[in-house]
Amino acid sequence: MQEATLDIQIKILPTGPGVYQYYDKDDKLLYVGKAKNLKKRVSSYFNKNHDNYKTKVLVKKIHSIRHIVVETETDALLLENNLIKKHQPRFNVMLKDDKTYPWICIKKERFPRIFPTRNLIKDGSEYYGPYTNFKTVNTLLDLIKGLYQLRTCNYDLSQEKINNGKYKVCLEYHLGNCKGPCEDLQDEKEYMDNLEAIRQIVKGNFKDSLGRFKKQMAEHAEKMEFEDAQRIKEKIEVLEKYQAKSTVVNPKISNVDVFSIISDESYGYVNFLQLSYGSIIRSHTTEIKKKLDESDAELLELAIIELRQRFGSKSKEIFVPFELDLGEKLKITVPQLGDKKKILDLSLRNAKYFRLERFKQIKIIDPDRHVKRLMAQMKKDLRLPVEPVHIECFDNSNIQGTNPVAACVVFKNGKPSKKEYRKFNIKTVEGANDFASMEEVVYRRYKRLKEEEQPLPQLVIVDGGKGQLSSGLKALDDLGLRGKITIIGIAKRLEEIYYPGDSIPLYLDKKSESLKVIQHLRNEAHRFGITFHRQKRSKAALDTELDVIPGIGEKTVIELLKTFRSVKRISEASKSELSEVIGDSRATKVFNYYLSKKE
Repeated sequence: MQEATLDIQIKILPTGPGVYQYYDKDDKLLYVGKAKNLKKRVSSYFNKNHDNYKTKVLVKKIHSIRHIVVETETDALLLENNLIKKHQPRFNVMLKDDKTYPWICIKKERFPRIFPTRNLIKDGSEYYGPYTNFKTVNTLLDLIKGLYQLRTCNYDLSQEKINNGKYKVCLEYHLGNCKGPCEDLQDEKEYMDNLEAIRQIVKGNFKDSLGRFKKQMAEHAEKMEFEDAQRIKEKIEVLEKYQAKSTVVNPKISNVDVFSIISDESYGYVNFLQLSYGSIIRSHTTEIKKKLDESDAELLELAIIELRQRFGSKSKEIFVPFELDLGEKLKITVPQLGDKKKILDLSLRNAKYFRLERFKQIKIIDPDRHVKRLMAQMKKDLRLPVEPVHIECFDNSNIQGTNPVAACVVFKNGKPSKKEYRKFNIKTVEGANDFASMEEVVYRRYKRLKEEEQPLPQLVIVDGGKGQLSSGLKALDDLGLRGKITIIGIAKRLEEIYYPGDSIPLYLDKKSESLKVIQHLRNEAHRFGITFHRQKRSKAALDTELDVIPGIGEKTVIELLKTFRSVKRISEASKSELSEVIGDSRATKVFNYYLSKKE
């Protein structure tokens, strides 16, 4: 039977929730997606023009569509996640993580041991976690060992073997870390009561343990057992100190998952915090590569389902930065203020720090990816038509109109290209006129590039506000380059960025990478221009009256100044005195020059 065309396949799709799958002509799975309304969602791929290149490629490759109908959108989310993990389609976002996470195991045995492990064995033992790193696990276990005396040996402590005297207490008993259940020196009920308290601590509930220790301390104090009371007091202090460190919000906020996201052109970074009794018992941030220009909401939905499955979260409430539809079984809260907003902000801060750390790593190990990301970010932040791979920045320098110069610095891929820096002597402008000077240097720079058929920059930055920008724009107009090169101005005081024809400036985030690149350009142009201006000023200061005497060169001037120390003394010297230093011929020229001036 001949396969139906795509139009027919779309027309017969149901309007309920479900999962759709796109296959190519070789019956290879390309993409898996979920939808509230299958027909509406799938139709949207074919009814509009897509800006994203990868989406265009995907649509061209689709040969057949298959779908699975489910009861609710939550079921669709879970099924989509499972299918993506199973088939790993080419165009889907992947939440890959090959790590085996650590757990805390309470072994199923008499007098259970507690230890960290990466292997889950289905033998009836209890496992708490997974934790994102061993540091958290070891901190918790150190706390537990400081509070409760637990065995660490792997003996089979059956009552029969203990009664037969098979085991002897070890060093841990003599150090006070174990009460010796192997020789029946500890009651099993007491051990199991301690274990129940440990379960609560691992879950983040310190209330029961604190209450129990305070009661024990009071009992010891009543019996005048002050040393024992002091030991219990020290345990209370340890527990309260740990609780103070781990409690970040109101302890009433319990059994809640917090998710936040920050993204750029290519990647999304999702942070997950798990709360129990006001304490963060888990924190994990993951990086997601975008495939089809997915929105933050789409990425966050996918990450929430995946991370909750991965870490076995059973929380019924989720804090997120914006509204999401994850089904009726989960309560979605978008905090606006108070403790709930505080914990959401903390999650977002973790995502930002993770992103910054990734940027630093990428800059070292994968500079090409760093450059691509930076260029894409600048294009977005500065509202440019293309990525600014080649940027040039201009700055004027003069003191009250004297020795006017200008500098042009060039950045390629966000980095200085110093061999392409250019400096200009202002030729057509007299006095201090920054606007006219800017117009002259911009015109001269791009007139030459056009004549030499050199590549033009994608972005030109002028150091200054509206006036300098207008001058630079006029130069581009005269050359017929308006619209071919984007030109902007940056004003120093508030780092305002001006665009032609727009009186309202753009303000970038002070921590924005785009702003940092622009500031680097501006500062580099200023440094280069100031250096050139100082050189020119110094040269002008060193020029003397001797330089204008015909037949007297630089070496002769230096010889005279070395001997006579000043121009005044040279002008007052006799012909014979001059001859001793520079010879008769040149001495005559110098002597006659000053003689004519006296007459």
